[in-house]
Amino acid sequence: QVQLVESGGGSVQVGGSLRLSCEVSGPIFSTSNMYWHRQAPGKQREMVARIGTLGRISYADSVKGRFTVSRDNAKMTLYLEMNNLAPEDTAIYYCHAENFIGGPQHYWGQGTQVTVSS
Repeated sequence: QVQLVESGGGSVQVGGSLRLSCEVSGPIFSTSNMYWHRQAPGKQREMVARIGTLGRISYADSVKGRFTVSRDNAKMTLYLEMNNLAPEDTAIYYCHAENFIGGPQHYWGQGTQVTVSS
């Protein structure tokens, strides 16, 4: 059974930093494109960062230069380093695995809250 468990969220002040982690159980991590998404109150969920199976990375324009996504296939863990946080980064952050082995499959974590206050 595949599970994604996020951790590392919390409350920080403007300009602060947080590092989110997403631990994946189940034999899918190395063959999955991995994403971080976020959803702020009253807004649609948006993609924040993507890292493919071969390490290709893309970011939402709003986080470029401040956030860094990485993955450790040996630890089956996805990371999101977030620096220079702003109030508009306040959201629930979700980990998402996209896997195509045997057909397209999507797995989501339960989310972790990030709150940035001024």
